[in-house]
Amino acid sequence: MRAMVLREPRLPLELERRPDPEPGAGEVRLRVEACAVCRTDLHVVDGELRLPRLPIVPGHEIVGVVDRVGSGVDAPAVGERVGVPWLGHTCGACAYCRHGAENLCDRPVFTGHGRDGGFASHVVAEAAYCIALPLDADAVRLAPLLCAGLIGWRSLAMAGDGVRELGLYGFGAAAHLVAQLARRRGQRVHAFTRPGDVRAQSFAGELGAAWAGGSDERPPVELDAAILFAPAGELVPAALAAVRKGGRVVCGGIHMSDIPSFPYSLLWGERQVRSVANLTRRDAAEFFAFVAGQPLRVDAIRYPLEDANAALADLRAGRIEGAAVLVP
Repeated sequence: MRAMVLREPRLPLELERRPDPEPGAGEVRLRVEACAVCRTDLHVVDGELRLPRLPIVPGHEIVGVVDRVGSGVDAPAVGERVGVPWLGHTCGACAYCRHGAENLCDRPVFTGHGRDGGFASHVVAEAAYCIALPLDADAVRLAPLLCAGLIGWRSLAMAGDGVRELGLYGFGAAAHLVAQLARRRGQRVHAFTRPGDVRAQSFAGELGAAWAGGSDERPPVELDAAILFAPAGELVPAALAAVRKGGRVVCGGIHMSDIPSFPYSLLWGERQVRSVANLTRRDAAEFFAFVAGQPLRVDAIRYPLEDANAALADLRAGRIEGAAVLVP
C-alpha cells in the first residue's frame, strides 16, 4: 500500500510504501477510492491538535470498498462501499456513551488522529463505525459528506428551530453544503468570507445565499443564528454582534484560535454560544437518509494521493472553493 505519513507536526507528509494492513477482530480493510481533505487535517499536520501517536496517516473523510474483513464481522461485506468518518471508536462504557452522546466519549479514537486514516491506498477501520454508501455515486463527491456534510448537519441542528436568517462564517467545504441544506429548510443564508474574497462571495451567491460579504461586515438584517466554520476566535464577538436577542452562535470546528475578550452587552439578551464536538453514528444515519433523496451539489477539486501536501497548502491559503479530495 501507499500512504502519506506525518512523522512530525509542521513537516511535509512523506510518501511511504508499506505492507497491506490486515484487519483485526471487528475490523474491515478498505481499498480507498477517495479521501477529502478537511481543515481538521490541517490542525493535525500543523501541530494544533495534540496527537496520541506518531507517525500517523491523516484523513477522515474516506470512501472505499471493503476488500477484506476481520473475524466477527457480519457487515459490511467484501465488495460493499462504505464511508469512514472522524469518529473511529468509542468506549461504550462511559456516562456519555451510555446516554446516547458518544460524540463526547471519554476515551474516543479518531480516524487520522489516533489511528491511521485515508491519505492512503488502503485503510483499516472498525466495522461498527463504517457508514454504508451507494456504489453508483461518485466517490469524489461522496467523500466531503463524511465530515463537512456531517458536521454541517449537526451544526445546523445546533442552531435551533425557528431560524429564518442564518449566517455562515467561512464559506468552504462545510458551508457550501450547509447553505444548500438551510435553503431546503426555508432559511435565508448570509455568507461571510475573508474580507475582499469576491470569488468566494460569488460562489456563495451561486448556491443561493441571500447576501454575501466579508467577515468584517454586518449583514443587512439581524441573524437568528450563525455558524462559524472558520477557526478564527475573533469571529465569535462579530457573530454575537450580528445575531438578534435570543440568537445563537454555533462554533463548528474542532479547533479555534483564542476568543478575544468582548463586552458582556454582546452576550446579553439571552444570546448563546455553543460548540459542536465530533458526531454520532445517528447523525450519519439521519444525514445520509436525508440526502439520498435530495442529493447535494458537491464542488470538489481532485488531487492525486502524492499531491496531499499541495492540497493542504491550497486549503491553508484559502485557494479552494468547495472541497479538496485525494484520489489514490
